[in-house]
Amino acid sequence: MQIFDALDISGSGLSVQRRKLTAIASNLANVDTTRTDQGGPYKRRRVVMLEAPKMSKFSTLLSREKSRLRRTEHEHMLEGDPRPGEFFIGSGVLSQEVREEPIKPRMVYDPNHPDAREDGMVLYPDINTITEMVDMIAASRAYEANVTVMSAAKDMINRSLDI
Repeated sequence: MQIFDALDISGSGLSVQRRKLTAIASNLANVDTTRTDQGGPYKRRRVVMLEAPKMSKFSTLLSREKSRLRRTEHEHMLEGDPRPGEFFIGSGVLSQEVREEPIKPRMVYDPNHPDAREDGMVLYPDINTITEMVDMIAASRAYEANVTVMSAAKDMINRSLDI
């Protein structure tokens, strides 16, 4: 692992936590939105995080893919492939923002609301403000942790230059 890998991993972590905070802010801002362009109440946004694969030189990736395609049995392992119980350090985090369909929207009786149905019920998004606030605190703490790691890596780089 090289010294700049810590900066890459923390940088991707910062990006994901920023996306997560943006999605949470959108959820909190639309907690009472009953009508969207797609129709129906606002749907809660959630950010899914995945480990980014460890990347190497393009030529290495190309040769690995070519030999993988030549295998007759995909169960056969290539030299360098992870064996059961072996773990490789990823190169950060990937994120994908997805819309989560509410299982059951919140129904409120308000016959004077412009989006009320014939029976007076209004469909509201199924967003829990407390859950969103807890997620926001966790995301901001994770963001702070990534900033701390980046600061520590920067200090190590500066100290190595002083040698």
